[in-house]
Amino acid sequence: MGLVNKRLKYIGLLLSAAVFLSGCSEEAEETEEKAAKEPVTLQWYINYSWYNTDFGENIVSQKITEDTGVDIQFITPTGNEAELLNSLISADNLPDIITLGWWEDQVDIMIEKGMVYALNELAEEYDPYFFQVADEDVVEWYTREDGNIYCYPNSTYKPKDYEEHDNIGSNQTFLVRKDIYEAIGSPDMTTPEGFAAAVRAAAAMFPEVDGEPLIPVGSHIFNETGCNSFDQYLQNFLAIPFEKDGVYYDRYTDEDYVTWLKMFRELGSEGYLKKDIFIDQRSQMEEKLAKGQYFCMIYQRTDMADQEKELYAKNPDRIYIAVDGPRNSAGDDPMLPGAGINGWTVTLISKNCEHPEKAIELFSYLISEEGQKLTYLGVEGETYDTVDGKIVLKEEVNDLLNRDRNEYDRIYGADNAYWMFQDNVMQLQWKSESEEDDPVAQLERWTMPYTHYLAQYEMCFDANTKAGNCDSQIKELWSHTLPKLLLAPSEEEFDAIFAEFVEKREKLGFSIVVEESTRQVKETKARLGLE
Repeated sequence: MGLVNKRLKYIGLLLSAAVFLSGCSEEAEETEEKAAKEPVTLQWYINYSWYNTDFGENIVSQKITEDTGVDIQFITPTGNEAELLNSLISADNLPDIITLGWWEDQVDIMIEKGMVYALNELAEEYDPYFFQVADEDVVEWYTREDGNIYCYPNSTYKPKDYEEHDNIGSNQTFLVRKDIYEAIGSPDMTTPEGFAAAVRAAAAMFPEVDGEPLIPVGSHIFNETGCNSFDQYLQNFLAIPFEKDGVYYDRYTDEDYVTWLKMFRELGSEGYLKKDIFIDQRSQMEEKLAKGQYFCMIYQRTDMADQEKELYAKNPDRIYIAVDGPRNSAGDDPMLPGAGINGWTVTLISKNCEHPEKAIELFSYLISEEGQKLTYLGVEGETYDTVDGKIVLKEEVNDLLNRDRNEYDRIYGADNAYWMFQDNVMQLQWKSESEEDDPVAQLERWTMPYTHYLAQYEMCFDANTKAGNCDSQIKELWSHTLPKLLLAPSEEEFDAIFAEFVEKREKLGFSIVVEESTRQVKETKARLGLE
């Protein structure tokens, strides 16, 4: 074969190869484009057994995936939250994203063990937009001594928010079942005597409600630290101070608080504190709330909002309403806390995450105004319209929201069904005036005159310190003591149990806890400019 023919053959082979490679390149590009369009699935652990909202079917979650390229698989514990999370940490088997209370020991453990990413480092590498949308004050507050921020909170408020807005409410309410309360004459329940008389009257007139036994006094669950309804929340209603003369105050031995505990003990000895309240978990409580079995309770209004709407849909007269409840002997207004700069929960990105770049992009999106508007209102044209510059929820959407929250979440998924990054202050701009007959709105409105910024008194103890260890043991001691006090057969027995608690508490290092609490309060006040 001649040289020319050989060259022609060679050129032909090159051309064929080029065409082949070009085809391969195009196929590779198509494959890459297709892969880029396929959403990345991230596992997101929520440290609450009651959280049951799915992701992927409702329109909000679909929009999140469309905008971010992220699909989410939620993981929740079925039993004890701490046990599952501790086991995940021990096995170094953390999911991609983790959400838990800001006060939980596991936050520090995960950070100190290097199990989670620094969000600022991920943002610098993959998504600088994070720094544009993240709240500067919140970032500064959560930045650690090493200069990094490892978690981002939800539901945060700053002291200035309370100065600029008059519609911030507390979550803590005193609730009574409307029809029963009115049937017994809408009595004054602000004094121990009036409270006890109202409970007795309600139980006598309504031993049963719709075929179910009345539970005269309800409460939050009893757990390893006590019971919010009978300790912290009751103390707030009694306006018991957190400090006196610059020293952290012992609210548990306050005279007004002990007086009210003795009143509850008296009701307990008469059979009005049913065993249900000592053993029920949240799922059992929700069932009883939905049936209206409780007469009265100090309770977080958002924890029963769904059941309130169910009751309202069935019979507006059988809902729960917020009324004036326990007050101190001086008759002072309650001092109810609103959320603070710590927020409620914090969310972290695990180093087990194979796509940290997508995780930080998801964070930025959900923190942004676009993400907040989506998770709060839903998709314009489907869940709401804008009329003359005002947000108007579609009637059928709003009706379902107020009638069947589970179905609403399944179809729409707005109204903070995905609350992990909710920014309550930002969402105020889209909040419509609640209708006068909105039962949930009444609960919030009632708290507003009594709501204060009290986050400077939120203690955070490091479990690895002496103060943290003392605090943990004292809380455990209180969790065993409180039920005994409430169920004591006599006041003398109550006094003996309480004296034993105080004595044991001192031996466990209560003075160390007071000293550390005082230090934290002073430091927090200085950081927040509250001095």
